[in-house]
Amino acid sequence: MLDAVKLTDNQSYVLKSLSEAGRALSAYEILDQVRECGLRAPAQVYRALEKLIEVGLVHRLESLNAFVACGHKHDHAQAPAPAHAAAFAICETCGTVFEYDMPTEADALRASLAKDGFVANSMTVEVRGCCADCSR
Repeated sequence: MLDAVKLTDNQSYVLKSLSEAGRALSAYEILDQVRECGLRAPAQVYRALEKLIEVGLVHRLESLNAFVACGHKHDHAQAPAPAHAAAFAICETCGTVFEYDMPTEADALRASLAKDGFVANSMTVEVRGCCADCSR
């Protein structure tokens, strides 16, 4: 639960910004939204994002160089499982990001990697396309 994770004020402001956005935001877009809360420097936002990612409340979307709040209800007080796997469907028209959990697929991939002695630290799948609303 979120209650079990102790966040600083800056982390709370950044998480709130992402949670209310409904889409992925760059660090500079987040900074623009939290300036009135007292955050003035990109480093403050990046430090907050780093911790939020570490505790599993935020994900980084590599292809967009942007961040989204975690869309799943799970116990964020527990450290993310090794090689936690998430999949994101990103609408290229409206920017909406949908998050999907992939436990079965991740287990199969971890098993394949293990055959070669490879240990994954994280797994993220990003699928770009058009959401149902935009494709109408």
